[in-house]
Order: sequence, then C-alpha cells, then structure tokens
Amino acid sequence: MHVEVRKGKGGRKFYLAHSYRKGGKVRKLRVYLGANLSREELLQREKEIKAKLFERINASRFIHDPFKTVVSKEELAELKSLEAGIALKITHLSEEDWQKFTEAFTYNTNAIEGSSLEEREVSGILEKDKWPNKPKEDISETYGVAKAVDYIRKTKEHVSLELILALHRIVFENSKSYAGTVRPRGVEVVVSDQFGNIIHRGAPSTQVKSLLEELVVWYGKNKKKYPPLVLAAVVHNQFENIHPFQDGNGRVGRLLLNNILLKHNLPPLNIEYKHRHEYYASLQAYEREYNLRSTIELMLKEYRELKKLLKKRGLRKATL
Repeated sequence: MHVEVRKGKGGRKFYLAHSYRKGGKVRKLRVYLGANLSREELLQREKEIKAKLFERINASRFIHDPFKTVVSKEELAELKSLEAGIALKITHLSEEDWQKFTEAFTYNTNAIEGSSLEEREVSGILEKDKWPNKPKEDISETYGVAKAVDYIRKTKEHVSLELILALHRIVFENSKSYAGTVRPRGVEVVVSDQFGNIIHRGAPSTQVKSLLEELVVWYGKNKKKYPPLVLAAVVHNQFENIHPFQDGNGRVGRLLLNNILLKHNLPPLNIEYKHRHEYYASLQAYEREYNLRSTIELMLKEYRELKKLLKKRGLRKATL
C-alpha cells in the first residue's frame, strides 16, 4: 500500500493505492486523499483511509472451490441418488403439488424475512384473492414470490445477472421503489446482533456487479462438474454473502437456489420457517469458513420432508 502523487493544473493530488491478486489477476484499488496536502495532513489522511481501504478489501467475497470443504461419503451418496432421480424428479410433481409447494414456499420464504401473514392467509390470497387485514407490502410480496416461482418454472436460464435482477423485480415490483436494481454506490450492508457485534457484512457496493458476474462465470464453468445440490448451495450462499440488493436478498437467493435445482431436473426445496435457525447457522458457516456441510445437510433434510409428502400423496391416490 503506497501513496501516489499526480501533478495537474490544480497542483498535486494524492492517492492511496493498493495492489492485490484476485482470480489469477492483479487488481488495484485507488482512493483519493486530497490535493496540495501538507506532510502532516497527508499522514493523517493516509491513516484514516488505510483502515477503510483494508475494510473494503476484506469485505470482498471470492468464489472458492466448494470441494475444498469435506463432504462425507454418505452425503455424496445421497446427493448422487437425488441427482440420478431416484424417487424424485420434476415430473413427479403434479399441478396440485406445484400449487401446494408454491403456497408453502411463499409463506415460509416471506416469514423468514419477517412477513406478518399466517400460512392460511397466504393460501387465501393465492387461491381466492382474499386479502386479510395485514400490511399491503406483505400481501404484494406474497403475489410477487408466487409469480417468481412460476417464472423459474418456465425460464431456461440457469444463472445470469439478468435473471437475478428479474427475480428481484418480480417479487418487489409493487412494494419497493428499487425493485430490480442492485445497491447503488455508497449503500453498504452491515448486519449486527443485539450486542452490536457484526455478524454479516455485504460486499462493497462498488464491487457488487463484478462479484455477481464472477459468480455467473463460476457456475457456467462448473455446472457439469459438481452435483446440482452443491452448485445450488454454493451459488445461494455466495449470493447471500455478496448481498447485492438493499433488501430482498434472502428471497431472491432461495429462488435462485431452486432455479438451479429445477434446471438439473430436481424438484424445488422449501426451507421452512421452523428451520430458520439452522438456515442462519449454515449461512454463517459458509461466510466464515466456506463450509458447505450445514447447507447440504439442511437441503437433504428438506428433501426428505418432500419425499415423505409425495409418498403419502401417492399412497392416498392408490387407495382411491
């Protein structure tokens, strides 16, 4: 990290510069310190900006090889069985199953983010267009999530910046003025617990688009290399680390996860509200250690719940 000096009509301009390696390439960050500074002013500005520059560098998120994380033989065996379509394929879901999934997913994914709607109220909205006496924003986002589920059923796109923006726009088009747009420069995300400890820091706003583009490239290179659940887990968790939107990242991330599963001929997953603490823990395990184990365990748990549900319905139909 060093100070660069540029001479111009206005005198000497000072910049704090730092070079670092990223993805096999050398990148450079440069922050303006001021013009025509005295030695004392320069040292003071350099000290202040250096801390902020290191914070920006450390906040960046990079795509790691997911198999640097140890995955047990049992987990891999179950992943492969699901990938091969044993007991579960998209074709096993009837339109009735899709309707029930959409209602359950819409309720749970919104509830995780604080929606006030109860499960029966979500069903009433989607089935009968019956509005309860609840915030209009919650009702709007109920329609939005359901519409987004239908969208990922129909689109052929796996992962792209356009898809990510479209999903956010669909879910929040009637509730948020910034629907479909990433965080602008200067809007940073820091999540703290009740004691003021930082538990999550989103990527710097200046790097959001480039990190999303890297994620798209990573997926394209690896979509035939790893099992679908691993791909979905990595993309979802990395997306949440980047935290590209001012709000709505959780819902878009879970839709993105399901879109990847669908494109690999696996049914969607519903991360239930009652499992939210396990979900939060899995996100933190990935953010801190790039550990996928907790995420994969939760996904397999939710799939086993879906298998039970489909089996019960199959037995019920067979007895009619």
